[in-house]
Amino acid sequence: MRMLSHSLKGSLGILLSLTLLEAAQIPFQAHKHSAIPDLEGDDNNWDISRAPNENATGHLVFETVNSFMQHWPNTRYRNAHLWNGLGHSIVPGVVPPGTVLYHGRGDANTPSSPEWLATDPEHSYMFCRGQTADSGCWQLTVTAIRPLKVLYFDGSSAAKMQDGSMDSQDIIAYGKVVPEKFWSERERIKNLCDWGNSDFEIDGFVRMEMDFEIMLCDFNEGVLVEPVNLRARHRSGRWPGGPGRGPPGPGRHLEHLDRSSFDQSFNGNTTALPSSGFDAFHSGTWHRYYPGDTRIQLDLTRLVSFYDTELVPSLVPERYGKERIKHRLLGISPKDLQAVVRKIEELSAVSNPGSGVDWATLIRLIVKRYSERLEMVQYMLNSTYAGNSASQNKVLAENVQAQLVAMLQPYLLSIIKPSQDPTSTEWVSPMYKLCATTYTNYITTSSLHSRLTSSEYLILDGIHETTKEICRVVTGMWVDGIMAGLEPDYHKPAIIEGGNNVDLKSLLDSWKERVYGLMKWLDWSVWLKCRPACGFEEMCYLPMWPFRQGSNESDDPQPGCVRRMASLDGQGS
Repeated sequence: MRMLSHSLKGSLGILLSLTLLEAAQIPFQAHKHSAIPDLEGDDNNWDISRAPNENATGHLVFETVNSFMQHWPNTRYRNAHLWNGLGHSIVPGVVPPGTVLYHGRGDANTPSSPEWLATDPEHSYMFCRGQTADSGCWQLTVTAIRPLKVLYFDGSSAAKMQDGSMDSQDIIAYGKVVPEKFWSERERIKNLCDWGNSDFEIDGFVRMEMDFEIMLCDFNEGVLVEPVNLRARHRSGRWPGGPGRGPPGPGRHLEHLDRSSFDQSFNGNTTALPSSGFDAFHSGTWHRYYPGDTRIQLDLTRLVSFYDTELVPSLVPERYGKERIKHRLLGISPKDLQAVVRKIEELSAVSNPGSGVDWATLIRLIVKRYSERLEMVQYMLNSTYAGNSASQNKVLAENVQAQLVAMLQPYLLSIIKPSQDPTSTEWVSPMYKLCATTYTNYITTSSLHSRLTSSEYLILDGIHETTKEICRVVTGMWVDGIMAGLEPDYHKPAIIEGGNNVDLKSLLDSWKERVYGLMKWLDWSVWLKCRPACGFEEMCYLPMWPFRQGSNESDDPQPGCVRRMASLDGQGS
């Protein structure tokens, strides 16, 4: 049987030797963001058998940027046991004039100290309070009358947990990670505002829990505040205070919000969402996917990422061998912590127009191009074929090959011809290179690159690393299909003694392992969905704070369907 031309030795799942493992604990020297990464000068760059460095983080920067201000992916990347979204980015942004925000409270007074704003009234209404049962409740409508300068902490950064969701805030508020202060919200907002007001004129800080919120530092600056007396709705176990605060102490559960039915949502049946919590949760789902909540306009030219291995090398060994869902900032060195704060301060103090490249759209274009087709390839390869006949395996392999061709069609150069040596893949390098560099070639080879900020270089590196690995794996799979004779008009493999020498079952197994490894490495949130899809009376739900905290379920819980309303037949409620 002919060996597959694309050896699995380069796959992501291969265990490194002890020597490599020890070496990986030492942070690798990252390229400087002040120079364009060298994709042209090394022919080995385009060897499809060479997998990415184990410590590479460009693909994590890529997906992080792709997820900004979107509720679903920032819920997805949470602590393994407490399900918090763990943020790794801090990004300056602006709330445009005319943007309407909300603050629920117990009276009509304008706050005299920093407080929390909800971006949607459903979230704010949870904290709408009245002095008596029949006096209604108060919600302040807060309108930006000038651009409000904000800093965005990604992840579920408003989740009151001690296992990572507030790490990036702590670095600014306290100068270190302090998990024990996860409930010190008054102290946190004061420290953040004191820092932001000192030199940088920052108006507030953007965070996320069940919906997005803004920690506003001064209600008398840059906003118009109008109190509205609303009809109060009877609710038991209400939270005191504003959106930035939760139940009055750690360890409190859903019953304090009359939401205990969430605890039963994933016990094998669909449970109706209680109305007292559903409205706020539902408003958060409006911002689940791209483009997310666009009322906060982020400036990617001033992105600071803890996945920047040049800026924060001390976290490289801390992440080694851990899946992204378990990454956090514990272990950051004092030197790196100071470097991060300095960079945040530098970027907050000045504004650089940068290159003008629309990075968010470029990244989204790449995700659109490959996400559905990779998912289709995985779906086909997950079909039961162990007992398939040779003819059935051939049809399946041809269908997969057709998907690979669809992904690579813009890069199938007419000069590309298979080598006479069945073990050689050098002939496909020009095609691999074209696939990996098409979207960024002009940026890297024109005068445009001289206008890139250091943050833009980081994003560019992330795009390069991501597209390169996609193209490496997909091109390698296509090559094996070619060498197996799946496109006979293009290439017919030599027939050796005994007839056809291609084992399609082995080819399918190899493809399955490689596409699984690629999708796991990319870890795009677009692939996280309810399977099968939820009905119209249901909603796809992913556990989040404060719902289901303290559960002992899977380290990586998957989404499931919960009912939008009580069942008419009395079931599931």
